[in-house]
Amino acid sequence: MGALNVRVLPNSRVDAGVVGIDDENTYRIRLRAPAVDGKANRALVAFLSEALGISKSAVRIVRGGKTRIKLIEAEGLDAEEIRRRLIAN
Repeated sequence: MGALNVRVLPNSRVDAGVVGIDDENTYRIRLRAPAVDGKANRALVAFLSEALGISKSAVRIVRGGKTRIKLIEAEGLDAEEIRRRLIAN
């Protein structure tokens, strides 16, 4: 199971997806959903499941459920495959 760090940028005008990678290999992801009542987390899981080509249930927020920086696991993919698929989008 692969894992990656993401920084969620909620309340964006559009769902832009991955907009960059920080020095610490943290992917910056812009989402329209607000950071209220878990809406941004649900939008993140939906975005990642579509971008990675896996089901929503295979994407899990391991750490950072209430912060902008999160550790995400994707079942069935290693870290390198996750990075390759995100960069391809």
